Amino acid sequence: MKAIVVREFGPAEVMKLEDVPDPSPGPGQVLVRVKAVGVNPVEVYIRSGTYGRKPSLPYTPGTDVAGIVEGVGADVTRVKQGDRVYAHGIADGHGGYAETTICNQSQVHPLPGRISFAQGAAMGVPYGTAWRALFFRANARPGETVLIHGASGGVGVAATQIARAHGLRVIGTAGTEKGLALVREQGAHEVLNHSDSDYMSRIMALTGGLGVNVVLEMLANVNLDRDLEVLAVHGRVMVIGSRGRVEIDPRKMMGKDGTILGMTMFNATPEEQRAIHAALVAGLENGTLNPVIGREFPLAQAVQAHGAVMETGAFGKIVLTPTGS
Repeated sequence: MKAIVVREFGPAEVMKLEDVPDPSPGPGQVLVRVKAVGVNPVEVYIRSGTYGRKPSLPYTPGTDVAGIVEGVGADVTRVKQGDRVYAHGIADGHGGYAETTICNQSQVHPLPGRISFAQGAAMGVPYGTAWRALFFRANARPGETVLIHGASGGVGVAATQIARAHGLRVIGTAGTEKGLALVREQGAHEVLNHSDSDYMSRIMALTGGLGVNVVLEMLANVNLDRDLEVLAVHGRVMVIGSRGRVEIDPRKMMGKDGTILGMTMFNATPEEQRAIHAALVAGLENGTLNPVIGREFPLAQAVQAHGAVMETGAFGKIVLTPTGS
């Protein structure tokens, strides 16, 4: 089969499309024919060698796949051959940028027929991150107001849909007219253009002077100090992404009993993962969750996809589609 292989850390060009042996599932494992695989910024950081966690070389990137079960190992009871599935996580030694891959059965979840494979590949990291950030880390509650920076990107779209479905008031930001329109379509109550230098100054007025209860921060090195200015009393800033260091004034949060939280999906417990994906599957089934696909690339264009996922003006999810699937 064809798969993307990384034999050294470095620029996107270290990813090569190679012929590799077909995998086979062991006990408790599922063989998935990959129809689409999500491309996430964390995969860019890992490939470049700048991320805190580094896989052993060589490796195949990718953790978010959607496809059809092609085979199962012993003791697999959750799925059967022919099932449509999405997966968040890949068995050790395997990767999602491939025509087929191996998942542990706990990582595989049913994909409703109304959801495309490309949409299924948008579930794992973006929707899992949004859910964990909102409810397990920031403890968001119905009736609260959440500010979602970069609400037109993969995590931002997921967070907007999830927050609206659970009774939160959503203020979303984007940087292009196309992105702003997308955020409105996803149900944000207020939409701000973060390309405007004064957009943060409008937030207190939008909240009646109270501030926001939760901030989902995708670019902390740019926004974190300003986030503290718009927090409500007992407000929480949930740092999901950052591309550098930042200086803040702690006094901005002290008088509000404010909190800055961080997270990575690598720290999600098995219990959290089970709860998250039970909720996400329900959202796919009942229509409250609808992943938005921005661009699709063939597997052979993984290099271009890694460039696209880091561009400004995010719009939906970027996925790869293996040509042999």
